[in-house]
Amino acid sequence: MDARENYIRAATFRSPEWIPCSVGFAPMTLRKMRGDLERLMFDHPRIFPEFEPDTFDFYDEMPPVYRKGELYTDNWGCVWDNLIEGLEGQVVGHPLADWNALRTWRPPDPRTKSERGERDWGQTRQEMEERKRKGLLTHGGAERLFDRLYFLRGFENLMRDFGEEPPELSKLIGILTEYECEVVDQWVAIGVDMISFHTDIGTQHGLMISPASFRRHVKPMFKALFQRCRRAGSIVLLSSDGRLLEIVDDLVECGLNVHDPQLRANGIEGIAKAYRGKLAANVDLDRQSFPFLAPGQLRDQVKSVVDAMYDPKGGLMLLAAFYGDVPLRNVAAICEAMEDFCFA
Repeated sequence: MDARENYIRAATFRSPEWIPCSVGFAPMTLRKMRGDLERLMFDHPRIFPEFEPDTFDFYDEMPPVYRKGELYTDNWGCVWDNLIEGLEGQVVGHPLADWNALRTWRPPDPRTKSERGERDWGQTRQEMEERKRKGLLTHGGAERLFDRLYFLRGFENLMRDFGEEPPELSKLIGILTEYECEVVDQWVAIGVDMISFHTDIGTQHGLMISPASFRRHVKPMFKALFQRCRRAGSIVLLSSDGRLLEIVDDLVECGLNVHDPQLRANGIEGIAKAYRGKLAANVDLDRQSFPFLAPGQLRDQVKSVVDAMYDPKGGLMLLAAFYGDVPLRNVAAICEAMEDFCFA
């Protein structure tokens, strides 16, 4: 079974041969550890099957919003600032901080603009067709959902909106839903295997809004988009940090296939209870511990997730994301543990 088929089977509970796993690095980590990471990727081809040194971007030049001291306005009108070179900055200027601006504000054209650049759907189609020819998973990114709302409004304003429920909130959610539907339709026309969304909505202790507010205001948007993907035959992936245990059943009802619950925020017991057998969990290992634990402890972390979550029918994936200064031996320990416990 090739990697594409194995991933699809894991996401849809149809008996994969191995547990899909991946390792990613922040641009600052790639730049600082370039030589070491290049050798490590060569040494672990099962973890980095598509690594090609001549084409891999180690970020000699940082992309927008990753550059320290640079203010950057994206195509939604949000202004980004950055204090740490190589980590993503944060939005400090919100185009809809005053609801009066909604009268004239418009989102970017999804046919020609992404969040931070230009779109060329013709070129994207060619790239996806090349991946299909190689037997690789084809994956389309459908951008942000809940986090787009607080980028546009500002966090405090948005929290107040969910309490006061002004009519503008529903209007803005409707505009965002319409935009995302157009993006989804473009990916559906290309025929990708999976469409992903981003929607940081959790803290380390719970949702940013009440589950009731989520169900009343945000869930209908999720359901419209996820079901649109599912009707077209695409797997749906949602990346969302924080503790989301209270709405896992809602996400399943919306049509979600894969979510990346964070190990630290949700706990392995919470993830196993809420996700196992219902929603594929791409378990986001405890990145906050990576710089400080010994290699053996990191190996135990990987093993504990596999022991608690493994099901021969599927539904388990592993993700390790490295930010900042992490000992190379710890990166290697994660890779070795994934090879030992995910490909057995």
